[in-house]
Amino acid sequence: MHPTKKAARIAGFIYLSMVFTAPFSLIYVPSKLIVRGNAAATADNILAHETMFRLSIFGDLIGQVIFICLGIALYRLLSNVNKTWAALMVAFVLVSAAVGFLNTLNNIAALTLFRGADFLAVFDQPQRDALAYLFVRLHSQGISIDEIFWGVWLFPFGLLVFRSGFLPRWLGVWLMINCFGYVFLSVISFFFPAYDDKAFLYLQPVLFGELAIMFYLVIRGANVKALPAEAV
Repeated sequence: MHPTKKAARIAGFIYLSMVFTAPFSLIYVPSKLIVRGNAAATADNILAHETMFRLSIFGDLIGQVIFICLGIALYRLLSNVNKTWAALMVAFVLVSAAVGFLNTLNNIAALTLFRGADFLAVFDQPQRDALAYLFVRLHSQGISIDEIFWGVWLFPFGLLVFRSGFLPRWLGVWLMINCFGYVFLSVISFFFPAYDDKAFLYLQPVLFGELAIMFYLVIRGANVKALPAEAV
């Protein structure tokens, strides 16, 4: 297999592995356990399904590690197109992962408070639940912050895809549009939170840009015929 196609396939499979962690931690578990505006009900749900909540925390951490590996794999694939843009892409990935790692601490703090360790005996149960729910909400706001970086890293990525010659230009354009989709979601989360769910739903066609490049890399790899003769 040609080295460029091999590098593309590796990046694609790393990208695909994120499908097994991100939806579970970011969508499924919160939808099942967190009751918006109700700290007591959220506490009951999390304590009744503590293993699921712990798995979501672990999934968050593993997801950040995979994201870093993805950034490195894509740098290896695309750095010959433009090293500056490739380095910027990796830099945004690293910042996003750092924000994600720190944000996971909010869920760990929430779980500690919900379980009520001995040193928390100075607080009564409603106080602990309310404080824990605050950390749950902080985790949600942390995701809104990270959405900025989920977006901005896609711009240099999309530009590199567009200029590469061995990946479809339309995928590069889609990724750059996808960038603004995530940034728009972050803005909505901070300024118009009541419309957050609707915005996420309406922007699905834009956000599917990542799925498109993911499956292209896994299935097709790269068009090595488009590479310069000396690179083939």
